[in-house]
Amino acid sequence: MKQIMGATFLAAVLTLNLGGSALAQDRIVISSDWGKVTAELADNAAARALSAMLPLTIEMDDHLRQEKTGDLPAALPAAPRQRDFSAGTLGLWSAGDFVIYYREGRVPQPGIVILGQIQGDVSIFDRPGKLTIKVEKTR
Repeated sequence: MKQIMGATFLAAVLTLNLGGSALAQDRIVISSDWGKVTAELADNAAARALSAMLPLTIEMDDHLRQEKTGDLPAALPAAPRQRDFSAGTLGLWSAGDFVIYYREGRVPQPGIVILGQIQGDVSIFDRPGKLTIKVEKTR
């Protein structure tokens, strides 16, 4: 009986730990004519909804020389917000406004939903003007 209970417990642990995307955070690639970066998505409903929309092409504008902003094709669900962000933060200002921050800073209330964090150099976004990006899941 102990062996059966032990095997059942082990199977449950392996299922939880090896269950794939339910526990692992999704990684994405953001590419443009200026270069390519990877990012890890946050563990929240908005980031999961963004991942389900991929691949996407988004026209981005420069805003306040700290971020690139663009419209998503559909609104994302609400998630907890915060006011502070770092260089490389992927955020959601309103339900359909995607943001890539290339400088650190703080936004006014109600804050932003954190969608993820770019891994590595974000300087490819630190240029004036418009930019078209492609956002895809990594393979």
